Amino acid sequence: MAASLEEDDEILRSDYYALLNVDKKATIEEINNAFRHLSKIYHPDKHVDPIKKKKAEEIFNKLRKAHDVLRDKSRRTIYDMYGEKGLETGDMEIIARTKTPAEIIAEYERIQKEREERRLQQRTNPRGTITVGINASDLFDAEYGDDELADYRPSRSVEISSMSIAQSVECPLTLKDTIVVGGNLDTRNGIGQGMFSVMWRRLLSSKGWAELDIHVGSAAALGITGFRQLTQRCYLRCSLRSEFSQHGYRPSAAMMLAYQFDRNLQGRLTYNLARPSSVTTNIIYSNEQNNLSTTLQLGIRNSFFSMAYTKNHLDQNAKYRGSFRVGTLGTMVEVSIEKKITDFSHVGGTLLVGVPHGVHLKLKMLRGQQTFFFPIYLSDNLNPSAILYGAAIPIISYFVIKNLIINPILKQQKQKELEKQKEDYAERLAQKRAEAEKAVELMKETYERCVELEEKKSGLVIVKSVYGKLQSIDDSILDSACLDVTIPIQALVKDSKLILPETSSKSGLPGFYDPFIGEEKKLYIRYLFRGRLHQAFISDTEPIRLPQQKHLIVEERSRSPPRPPQPPAQES
Repeated sequence: MAASLEEDDEILRSDYYALLNVDKKATIEEINNAFRHLSKIYHPDKHVDPIKKKKAEEIFNKLRKAHDVLRDKSRRTIYDMYGEKGLETGDMEIIARTKTPAEIIAEYERIQKEREERRLQQRTNPRGTITVGINASDLFDAEYGDDELADYRPSRSVEISSMSIAQSVECPLTLKDTIVVGGNLDTRNGIGQGMFSVMWRRLLSSKGWAELDIHVGSAAALGITGFRQLTQRCYLRCSLRSEFSQHGYRPSAAMMLAYQFDRNLQGRLTYNLARPSSVTTNIIYSNEQNNLSTTLQLGIRNSFFSMAYTKNHLDQNAKYRGSFRVGTLGTMVEVSIEKKITDFSHVGGTLLVGVPHGVHLKLKMLRGQQTFFFPIYLSDNLNPSAILYGAAIPIISYFVIKNLIINPILKQQKQKELEKQKEDYAERLAQKRAEAEKAVELMKETYERCVELEEKKSGLVIVKSVYGKLQSIDDSILDSACLDVTIPIQALVKDSKLILPETSSKSGLPGFYDPFIGEEKKLYIRYLFRGRLHQAFISDTEPIRLPQQKHLIVEERSRSPPRPPQPPAQES
């Protein structure tokens, strides 16, 4: 995916660490040494020609600004957290420079929080859910007899058995009060009903809140919920609810006590006073990639034990879940997968097999704040065909839709965004390119001296270096869609060594710029060391240290290294 416009704006800003070619953990001494080294190239006093002197002054001012920020502890802390924007005038100019870094950060965060709170008062958070229930049990459970009974055969049909639509909108009133307005429409077996709801949430303190909700429609309900942080690790949640319908008045209440044993382990005890009543115990272990939940419920009508495990594959943008439940009302096994397909879209599928529940397939799609559910009823029994189709259909559908519909659309969108970005940033990119060309011109004398010095001692000589959209190290590809950075790379060589620390992008190095915003870039370096040819092919953010034995080209490995001159034999 292409980077967003806001991210691209950050890319076009200067990277102070890359500009000085130092690591983000560099000491003040290392920063000073890097600045002194670059000053030998770009200081205006090093150039006599008026044109070069003016170019050097522009670049040196940027180097000095980066040096001034990184050697100042307070300003460096702000830069590391918020980037160059955090150092701009506006919010920062009202913060006293004499404050400590912690005080500056706290003040800056307070200003940003106030700004976000002002925006929050004018913002709504619409959420919607559409559920379409599908009954496909006739495809698997229908029995067919002889031809004589053809008139009595059930039809192989798929029907929509239910449909519901729910929508809610948040309306922040003050920093402590929020109103949520919502409603839903539901139709099942030809009978429809609806409900309108209003919920008021108030933040009572930093440790508690309360909610009051009212529902009006085919039935009416009134509920109140409260939350209180008892200790740093323990909290209590209570709710009271009353429902009024044509069948009469039905009160209910629930209380949940939770305790955080450590960072990843939490226990919950819930007492449900509704009819029928029950007591539920939950033990939940959760971290960034794994979630394990066990539940034991003891109730008058329904008692069960269940366990669920969820695995998050962050590199694949996927979530896998498996669970089972054994209880007085039956046994159930559930397997599900959820996959992120774009920044704002997720799809998922769940296969549920149980006794006496039968076989169910649930498909889900999330787009922004909108959720679409498609529960499909496949069979009353444990039908092998229903289980097989229920497991295979979601997987096949996902790959077909992704490869034939989603990927082409995303590719087209990415191309349009890149073209738009090139138009929007054409002027600024031209400025960056001009700055890089000025830097390269000022480096030429240093480059020539460095090459001459390294050649004399058979040291590190950069033969060719290119930066850009590189897919391989073939010569024909290296000469297209890339930037020649041989001179800037050689100018960074010191004592037959080249060290490039890890940075957000190498486009911030002196003499570099980024002509391919939002696209993956790589750096290729072909160099001579001890008269033998080497090459390195690295990603945009990867650190590098040259020379290295593993960079030796295969053809060169077969050659024996030149033998050092032997001293003349002494006469006896």
